[in-house]
Amino acid sequence: MPVKLTAYVLDGHTVNMRPAPVERTWMEETGDRFAYRCLPLNIANAYGWEILCNAGFTAEWNGENGLDAVSVLPDEGTTASAISHFGNGVLTFHVPCLFRTEPGYDLMVQGPINRPRDAIVGLTGIIETDWSPYSFTMNWIFTAAATPVRFEKDEPFCHVFPVKRGALEAIEPEIRALSEDPELKGRTSNGRRAATSSTPTSSSPAPRRWRSAGRSSTTAGSTRAGSGRARATIIRG
Repeated sequence: MPVKLTAYVLDGHTVNMRPAPVERTWMEETGDRFAYRCLPLNIANAYGWEILCNAGFTAEWNGENGLDAVSVLPDEGTTASAISHFGNGVLTFHVPCLFRTEPGYDLMVQGPINRPRDAIVGLTGIIETDWSPYSFTMNWIFTAAATPVRFEKDEPFCHVFPVKRGALEAIEPEIRALSEDPELKGRTSNGRRAATSSTPTSSSPAPRRWRSAGRSSTTAGSTRAGSGRARATIIRG
């Protein structure tokens, strides 16, 4: 049964949101796109939705704590997608919509997955979007002063996906010796030998089917989490 994720856009505003793609520029630039051979990376890249900048801008922090310590220079003829709102080297994006999830589901909000940046990092929050009547901000914190950072138009600044409330509390982690499960140990040993014998060198091209599989899982606007599926809907005011 699909789990609905709805974004109610505030009147007079626009939100540019897309299913997170599997592609990453730095992965494309690895030799023969070798990074795409890492299935966990591919799955994480496409796990949710990205919110994109409406306009490009450059921001810089001078190392102080005041609101004026972060300067934001929008591209000519545009309004910057972020401001200095909290001080202390924090860059704030206002997300002009109210997200709604089904009862018992929260929304994980964070910076784009596997999109590393210099001098600034996205902060992470969990929003109780099944009841909260408020929008939220996506915040980034500078990690280096006097270092301009650039956000381009249509560049993702936020990554979201629903999480079931209470799922983590219900998990009981254990640490056990692998020898306690002989059947698993045997499968693990066999898997390691098979992986070692079949692992290609970095000069081998990444199979396109791995990339196309990831792409097809996102173009429909859904992301797989276990056996469940979530669908995003944008409703404009």
